[in-house]
Amino acid sequence: MTTAVQTKYDVGGVMLDRPFKIRRLGHFGFNTVKMAEAKHFYVDLLGFRISDVADMAARLSDEQKEKLADLTPGIFTRHNSDHHTFVLFNKQVMDAFRGEESKITINQITWQVGSLEEVGGAASFFSERGAKLQRVGRDMPGSNWHAYVYDPDGHVNELYYGIEQVGWDGYSKPRSMYHRGFREAPELPQIGEFQEVQNAIADGDDLHGYRYIDEQEPKYNVQGVLLPRPFKITRIGPVSLFVEDIDASEAYYRDILGFVTSEETRIDGHRVAFMRSNTEHHSLALYPLALRDKLGMSPHTTSMSFGVQLANYRQLRDACDFLEANGVRVDRNPPAATRPGMGYAAHAFDPDGHCIQLYHYMEQVGWDGKVRPASQRRPVEAAWPETLDALPDSFEGEPFLGPWG
Repeated sequence: MTTAVQTKYDVGGVMLDRPFKIRRLGHFGFNTVKMAEAKHFYVDLLGFRISDVADMAARLSDEQKEKLADLTPGIFTRHNSDHHTFVLFNKQVMDAFRGEESKITINQITWQVGSLEEVGGAASFFSERGAKLQRVGRDMPGSNWHAYVYDPDGHVNELYYGIEQVGWDGYSKPRSMYHRGFREAPELPQIGEFQEVQNAIADGDDLHGYRYIDEQEPKYNVQGVLLPRPFKITRIGPVSLFVEDIDASEAYYRDILGFVTSEETRIDGHRVAFMRSNTEHHSLALYPLALRDKLGMSPHTTSMSFGVQLANYRQLRDACDFLEANGVRVDRNPPAATRPGMGYAAHAFDPDGHCIQLYHYMEQVGWDGKVRPASQRRPVEAAWPETLDALPDSFEGEPFLGPWG
C-alpha cells in the first residue's frame, strides 16, 4: 500500500501545510445601495476615517457612466494606521463593472499574511488546489501586494502583504506613486517601500496625497481624550457569512485558507461553525443560509455580520446609546449562539440592513489550542451591568497601536 506524502512548505523557516499563514483580518467592505446614508453611518457615526476616494468611472462604458452618473466614487476608510480597513462602493456600479447583478453585497474579505513570498506561494497553492483565482498583483490605492480567490459561495477573499501606512500627518500616498501597481504576479524580489519613497523624492513628487478632516465636533471625554463620538474602534472582525453548504465552506476555509474550527453552536437545529486564524476565539463564522430569515437578517445579503471591537466595555455601552440616539437600530441582546467567546455584544444595522457586531472582548486561545468551556464563561445578563469583573484574558490579544484621535 502506498502512503501519500503530505507536502510541507518552508514559510520563513517554519514548515507548514501551506505556503502562507493568515495572521489577521486586514480589511473588509460592502457594496451598498444607499451610498450616502452608508457613508454617514460608517464615517460620521462609527468613526472610520476616509483615507482615499477611488472613482470607478474609468472602468465603465460611456453608457454605464451616464446611467450611474454620481454613483461611481467609492471610499477607502481606516480605523488605525493601515491605509484602509473598511471600504464602501456602490452596488450598482460594481455590478455594472462585473457585468452581472450579484447576490453578494460583500466587496471583499481581506486577510494579512507575513511576506510577499507568501502571497506568491498562496496564488500557486490556490491554482494547484483548484480554488478559483480572480487576480494577482498590487492595487493602488493601498499599495498592498495580493492574491484574490473565490470561496464556494462566490465571496472574494484577498490575501495581502504590506499595506500602506498612514502616519501622524494623516496623508495617504499621492497618485504620482501609483505607477508601482501591478495587474499580474510580480517577479521577486521587489524593491521595498522605503526605496519607493526615496525614488519618489528623487523624482520631485509631492508626497502629500489625500487627507481626511473629521467635521464632527470632538466633544466626548473618552478616558481622557476628546473625541467626536464616545468610543473608538480598535479592531475589525470577525466576519460572519451565510453559506449554502456549511460543510463545504468549512472545508474550504480549513483546507485551503488554513483556518481552525474553534467551536460549533446550534441554532434551531442548524450547525454554526466559528473559525480562527490566530489566537482570537474566531475571526470567521459560517452560518447556513437557512438561518438568515430566522435570525432576522436582511434577505439581500450573505453577510450575517461584520464585527468591530471597541476599546472597552464602557465604550460598548456608550456606543449603543450614541447610535440609538442617532436613529440606528440596535439589538443589545442577540442570541448567545451568535457570540461564543465574546460575552457582551450588540447588533447595529446600517442603512442597507447589514448587521454590525459591536463588542469589547474576544476570548484568546492559548498554546494548547483549546477554547474555554462554555460552562466557565461569564454569564451574560439581559440588563447589562455598569461594570464587569476582569477575566484572565481581559484586554489580551492584538493591541491597538497609536492614539485614539
